[in-house]
Amino acid sequence: MRSVLVGFGLGFFVALQLGPMSLYLVRSTLRAGLLTGLGVGAGIAVVDALYAAAGAAGAAPLLLIDPVRLFLGVAGAAVLVWLGAKTLVAAWQVRAGLEGAAAESPYAAFRTSLAATASNPTTIISWAAIFSAASTGTSAVPLVAGVGLGSLTWVSLLALITAVVRRAVGTRAIRIADGVAGLGLVTFGGVLGWRTLHDS
Repeated sequence: MRSVLVGFGLGFFVALQLGPMSLYLVRSTLRAGLLTGLGVGAGIAVVDALYAAAGAAGAAPLLLIDPVRLFLGVAGAAVLVWLGAKTLVAAWQVRAGLEGAAAESPYAAFRTSLAATASNPTTIISWAAIFSAASTGTSAVPLVAGVGLGSLTWVSLLALITAVVRRAVGTRAIRIADGVAGLGLVTFGGVLGWRTLHDS
């Protein structure tokens, strides 16, 4: 039980950090509603748990191999920039009544979230460092399960809060959220690509 609680805390507080997928979750929930936001959140939580498992399994050293790191970094940057550009285009397609041409179904949002969250493979290194610090006196499987539950709890809360706020905002606020999320995703993707190429 202790391992699950430690993992839960790790997953919750790591997910709590503002990043490109938090922006995307807020934007998607504002645009399409709670179920779509939960789809994005589920994708984030699944990848967090998988990366935590990879960190626990010692996969981080694979990312130190230059060709692997270069490929994954460039591919991840491309996914984030593509998602950001798509979001920026959607900012100009908002229609009255909180409808939008780019609104996704929950399942489509889940798939997009899986790809975009997994696009930053350096997260494995972070989870490896976290696991080396947290693994004393804990079991890896319950720890990883706790990470997934903690991450899912935070992203679900974020989607729920955003869905409540959605009732009070109008089209202009959704357009602003799309613009902020799009710029954030493009910026995160650009920084990831630059760092990948610069460190090669």
